[in-house]
Amino acid sequence: TEITRSKEVIPAYLGFLVETVELFLLHCYSVRSTMEHTQEQEGCLEQTQRYCVQRPIYNQELLQGQLHRRQRTPQTLGQKIAHSCRCSSKKAKSRLYSFLPILKWLPRYPVKEYLLGDIISGVSTGIMQLPQGLAYALLAAVPPVFGLYSSFYPVFLYTFFGTSRHISIGTFAVVSMMIGGVAVREVPDEIISLESNSTNITDVLEYYSARDTKRVQVAVALAFLSGLIQLCLGFLRFGFVAIYLTEPLVRGFTTAAAVHVFVSQLKYLLGIQTSRYSGPLSVVYTLAAVLSKITTTNIAALIVGLTCIILLLIGKTINRRFKKKLPVPIPMEIIVVIIGTAVSAGMNLNESYKVNVVGNIPQGLHAPAVPEIQLIPAILGDAVAIAIVGFSMAVSMAKIFALKHGYTIDGNQELIALGICNSVGSFFQTFPVTCSMSRSLVQESTGGKTQIAGALSAVMVLLVIVAIGYLFEPLPQTVLAGIVMVNLKGMLKQFRDIMHFWRTSKIELAIWVVAFVASLFLGLDYGLLTAVTFAMITIIYRTQSPEYRILGQIPNTDIYCDVEEYEEVKEYPGIKIFQANTSLYFANSESYTSALKKKTGVDPSALLAARRKAQKRHAREIKAANEHRKKAVLKLVSSPTNDVEASVKHEIASDDLPVNGKFADSSVQDMSPDEHEHFVEPKTNIHSLILDFTPVNFVDSVGAKTLKSIIKKYNEVGVRVCIASCSDPVTNELTRLNFFDKSVTRELLFHSIHDAVLACQVKDGSAAQADSNL
Repeated sequence: TEITRSKEVIPAYLGFLVETVELFLLHCYSVRSTMEHTQEQEGCLEQTQRYCVQRPIYNQELLQGQLHRRQRTPQTLGQKIAHSCRCSSKKAKSRLYSFLPILKWLPRYPVKEYLLGDIISGVSTGIMQLPQGLAYALLAAVPPVFGLYSSFYPVFLYTFFGTSRHISIGTFAVVSMMIGGVAVREVPDEIISLESNSTNITDVLEYYSARDTKRVQVAVALAFLSGLIQLCLGFLRFGFVAIYLTEPLVRGFTTAAAVHVFVSQLKYLLGIQTSRYSGPLSVVYTLAAVLSKITTTNIAALIVGLTCIILLLIGKTINRRFKKKLPVPIPMEIIVVIIGTAVSAGMNLNESYKVNVVGNIPQGLHAPAVPEIQLIPAILGDAVAIAIVGFSMAVSMAKIFALKHGYTIDGNQELIALGICNSVGSFFQTFPVTCSMSRSLVQESTGGKTQIAGALSAVMVLLVIVAIGYLFEPLPQTVLAGIVMVNLKGMLKQFRDIMHFWRTSKIELAIWVVAFVASLFLGLDYGLLTAVTFAMITIIYRTQSPEYRILGQIPNTDIYCDVEEYEEVKEYPGIKIFQANTSLYFANSESYTSALKKKTGVDPSALLAARRKAQKRHAREIKAANEHRKKAVLKLVSSPTNDVEASVKHEIASDDLPVNGKFADSSVQDMSPDEHEHFVEPKTNIHSLILDFTPVNFVDSVGAKTLKSIIKKYNEVGVRVCIASCSDPVTNELTRLNFFDKSVTRELLFHSIHDAVLACQVKDGSAAQADSNL
């Protein structure tokens, strides 16, 4: 039985062994194939990364001599104007599509793919528009119904003229705060104590009605003027002005605006009566006024406001955490408004607990009216600030969504669209509007695909205005204050930018801090001006304080890097390569020259001064020696005795005087010609200086004169100056500035640093050969 079992087991073991060997051999083959494939790839990669080019050493003159420029016929001003005014059917169609983008995308609108998403997005955004329009009207110091007007007309107009498919135009906290500051400044808020008799109450109500009417006129005039400014900038193709509002500046500015808005809403949340301030230190005065009347807090208003804030925070947290599971975000704002209105109407909060409510909301739309033109001189500066801030907000959000969804926007057309929204809307009693970040995110996240979503949100606001607006009259103002405060959460989180910019860029941190502090204490208008000015100063500072480097070669390559940065980089003997990462103009020409002397260790002025000093000293010594010898000869002639003659001859022989062109002193006789030349004329061991112009974008007249002076002074001390990697625009600019002449030719300009280095080596070798021949 055991033998039978062994006979059965042995073949099984042999089969297992054979399979194991086969698997091992297969694994070795696959590993070998993989290694061979990897080596082939590395070999191919190594071959593709090598290149060998044989060409002459090019300077600018030689290279231009071998190239043929394209012939271009210059156009006169009249021809340019005639060409721009020439019209064709194709050009007219292109202009029309550019001015009215809806004509381009609406005929191609894919109804089955986009319509459902646009409807859901439009309804969600419209529901959000209603409470924000009412709330931001309080920031603008106008009655709430005008916030609804500003949420309808501009949004509907943007559908026709805007190029962004996802941004939500309408009221925005920052712009509304700026409007309110202007309105309060032009129409100051005066607190009138209410007397018990009805006559005084009637007078006070009439006063407040007149005050609100005047503030509406200011807000409407701001919308008209800011719209005209945006239109002018758009037609003049000035869409690039938004680039001067850098991200740190905008974030610091909006953070300060968020603090302004938060402080301004405290009185509505607490239900107290205080004056509204504008101008410098307005946030300080407002906070002091609120704290001084904190004892008069309306407890009912505070409880309602805090309850709304808690509900809103819970709703936003749920929307954020379950974003992927929810088909649409929970519209907590409109839910809070409905609950607040129902509670206020049911409990009669206005009469029973003195809680301030929205009040009268007239049904229907106002007839068009011309804005108050006489207010324009007083609000011109504020209108410019609002126009630029509004455009920068809109175009920044539009670029984010365009990049995410793969389409392009036209910055100039966005200016025109915003200008039309504001200027045309002002005839229908709207105040300035821009893009809202929170609503834009909702419109995009709920499936909005085109501007149809914005149009549907405007239709929803219209239904409220003409049909059910009166239902919101019992809405407590503290509910609107809670909505505003919760919507500031995102902007208040921007305080985290301080740590981010501290790690990345101290200059951008300084811009953020200056924008925040200036906007907080000087007001949003003066703060914005201060921040832009400081940002410009930082640009000047960066160009005046660039980094200066001495470059060296990576061995066996034509690549040149900073010698202080890398150990492998070596300098050529006698050649210095200098680079400054800035352009050369009036503001940094002196620092450029100083850094050049410091980095290269060659100061032509010092060398020339030392040379002149040595030459003067040598001339004085020769003159003194000649006078001494003359006196000795005269003494010899006047004294014929042998003793005197012997003493005079001994005196002449012992003096360090040149006799027949030679020095009598042995130490001077042993001095080599090189040592004598170095003693008399100080020299440097550098024979060539290469200025790397790769980072140079422009050169003005002062920079050209500085550059020419550098070339001249270094040539006087025997140092040849070359310019490498000078771009064609900079070369053309130097030509227009009469930089080139007989002493400074285009032969000094080289196509690359390596060309200049090789040319300097050839030049130095020729000079050395000539010296050896001599």
